[in-house]
Amino acid sequence: MKRILFLAALLGAPAYAQDDATSSVAIAHPFAIETVGNAPVGGGYMTIRNTGPRDDRLLAVIVAPDVAGDAQLHEMAMEDGVMRMGPLEGGIPIPAGETVTLAPGGMHVMFTQLEVGLRAGTEIPATLVFEGAGPVEIVFEVEPRGGAGGRSDH
Repeated sequence: MKRILFLAALLGAPAYAQDDATSSVAIAHPFAIETVGNAPVGGGYMTIRNTGPRDDRLLAVIVAPDVAGDAQLHEMAMEDGVMRMGPLEGGIPIPAGETVTLAPGGMHVMFTQLEVGLRAGTEIPATLVFEGAGPVEIVFEVEPRGGAGGRSDH
């Protein structure tokens, strides 16, 4: 199953995971935006669709330590007219039959303690850990700043 998920991610197809007939997720367009210089942090984004009949939750993102010291689930939100960012405690709910988008300016993966900045054209292999669907292997494609993936303000 892991080889199929990795191959699907490489080919740009949605990645699927399933722990039984009642829980599955599909991941589309996992990408990161290149950082300026050797910035120590960068953002990762994707669309997650829960194709199963039960709610699920994205609990964690795991990357190799030579890529980033940590990968955290974060959210940006306006509070009293000020944009604030911080970790999402308890993960990201993915309701049954719904799609959740991690995008610049909202929920995202925060890659921290980067050894070198993220460079356009490179890849970040990662494992998404879901409460119900379990682990899903994906590859974040690093896209140029201001590219089609999203804003470049992270």
